[in-house]
Amino acid sequence: MQRRYRIGTRGSKLALIQANEVARRIAQAQHLSVEHAAEIVVISTEGDRVQDRALSEIGGKGLFTQEIEEQLADARIDIAVHSMKDMPTQLPDGLIIDCLLERADPRDAFLSSKAATLGALPQGAIVGTSSLRRAAQVRALRPDIRVVPFRGNVDTRLRKLAEGVADATLLAMAGLIRMGFQDKATAPLSPEDMLPAVAQGAIGIERRAGDDEAAHLLAKIHHRETGLRVAAERALLAVLDGSCRTPIAALAEISGERLHLRAMILTPDGSEVLETTREGLATDGIALGRDAGLELKSRAGPHFFDGV
Repeated sequence: MQRRYRIGTRGSKLALIQANEVARRIAQAQHLSVEHAAEIVVISTEGDRVQDRALSEIGGKGLFTQEIEEQLADARIDIAVHSMKDMPTQLPDGLIIDCLLERADPRDAFLSSKAATLGALPQGAIVGTSSLRRAAQVRALRPDIRVVPFRGNVDTRLRKLAEGVADATLLAMAGLIRMGFQDKATAPLSPEDMLPAVAQGAIGIERRAGDDEAAHLLAKIHHRETGLRVAAERALLAVLDGSCRTPIAALAEISGERLHLRAMILTPDGSEVLETTREGLATDGIALGRDAGLELKSRAGPHFFDGV
């Protein structure tokens, strides 16, 4: 009999949509029905349970992964599905991510009933976001804007916006598209105006390093170009020791065999912005990302993120 994969995931609507897409692709690769190929296992994470504080105050990215990875390491689940932008660069010993689905739209979306664009918001407008990166870029672009914390799943943030808690918010286009909410976006923000989070829009599948059967199956659904792009961005992040406490943005794009990487670090108040780019062979993406990270780290100096 073919193996029925237990797929670990967070319980939000978006996380379940992503996990079910992985289940569908696994079933397709095995020529089975979804019911015979996979089982979704919902796992509560601390990041989901604690909603009254910013992630940077309670521990950063690992808050969305620790409980899931513990069950994966203990073989209570077979694989785990993650939004790659939530993943720390250092994985626990014995766990690996070498399968990514094709990346969705990596851009941020601007949502507001008060203005058509971020630049058109009235003086002193309130923007709600839980992301230090988005907050820093908003402050860099519009120092007059007041940024307020805005946590919760997509539905919660849309409700808060409708209730007037803020004049605008920013969400990932990929999440809106996956949930069928793309029409809620007032406008997508070009990477030139708002550089996305590392790996935004990419879904990664984590497995145990010694699970050769899972490795063979997941290789069938891996999207190579997405893997190359995300590897370059995460190499940059690893050099910068990036977490939810540091505003870091990056986007790698591939044309033919060439990869172009844009990267940015900011102080949380948006008063200082450092940017760099790299271009080279897509297969050299990790080296390009590391090199860009080293440049930014050198230019920033030891006190760039003081007070974060």
